[in-house]
Amino acid sequence: MAPGPVDHTLGDLAALVGGRAVGDADLPIRGVSTLEQAGPTDLGLLADRSFLSEVPTSEAGALLVSEEIERDAVGVLNRLVVTNPREAVVVLLGHFHPAPIIRAGVHPTAILGDRVSLGTDVTLGPYVVLEDDVTVGDRSVLYSHTVVRQGARIGDDSVAHPHVVLYPGVVVGSRTVLHSGVRVGVDGFGYTPSIDGTKKIPHVGQCVIGDDVEIGANTCIDRGSIGRTEIGEQAKLDNLVHIGHNVSVGAGSFLAAQFGSAGSVKIGARTMWGGQSGVADHVVVGDGARVASQAGVTEDVPAGETVAGFPARRIGDFNKAVAAMYRLAELRQRVRALERALKLGSSGKSTE
Repeated sequence: MAPGPVDHTLGDLAALVGGRAVGDADLPIRGVSTLEQAGPTDLGLLADRSFLSEVPTSEAGALLVSEEIERDAVGVLNRLVVTNPREAVVVLLGHFHPAPIIRAGVHPTAILGDRVSLGTDVTLGPYVVLEDDVTVGDRSVLYSHTVVRQGARIGDDSVAHPHVVLYPGVVVGSRTVLHSGVRVGVDGFGYTPSIDGTKKIPHVGQCVIGDDVEIGANTCIDRGSIGRTEIGEQAKLDNLVHIGHNVSVGAGSFLAAQFGSAGSVKIGARTMWGGQSGVADHVVVGDGARVASQAGVTEDVPAGETVAGFPARRIGDFNKAVAAMYRLAELRQRVRALERALKLGSSGKSTE
């Protein structure tokens, strides 16, 4: 890992995160790393018991470890002991890797249309394009090659990484992060047959992204057909996610990579979706529901329910079905043995 500052001791970091230093409190620490990759001036992260086996062979100068499992960690004497290592590591990473300093201003290669409104301390990188009637809020940063089309609006303190595209009329809230390659407000996948062939259905609805949302690289969000597509505040979308037209994603929901949604789906607040999971059109998923990786949701899911499999079913039913499936080979052998016994019995021969 890249070296950090050398003037932070184990004791300094303990004070920073409200923990306690064990061993050499004057040990210089340059950063935080995994147990496998940590060096003598790194904190090795020991987040839970599953990593205890790596401690004896780790070259970490000190461990970042919880009170709960500190005594079980054998091999590294110096420790930074905290209540919750995952919370502490957020503080420490921000300390060792502060956000780069952004110089506000408009790059000379940026292209601005008519009636563009820029807030205070806005940053526009090289080759950014803002079409007519675009609004960008205070302190927002648009990196190189970002395109914001006509009438789109971005709130305060938001970030668009390189090659983000916002289609006309899109609304992005404040403190929202759009990673490279995100496309928001794309036409939905809507066609209708006619005597003249397939006709494309115009998509003229809105696409609204709430405050404090983070959207991963190369994620695509369709605009509404005649309604609107909405991503609720504090929702987190991973890379390569697809949101269909007229979909509503509730506040605080987490959608892992390659999640896909058909149109007109209503997803409640604080839901969690595993990687490669998906949901069919017009399905309603209740608040707090959890969907396992690769599950395919084809019917409504009640609030708080956990589902898995395809078609998705309650996790208890899914586990029973999987357990039965893995017994099929054994059951097949038993059936064949019974068939042989019956065949021998019917032929008048002894089966003993």
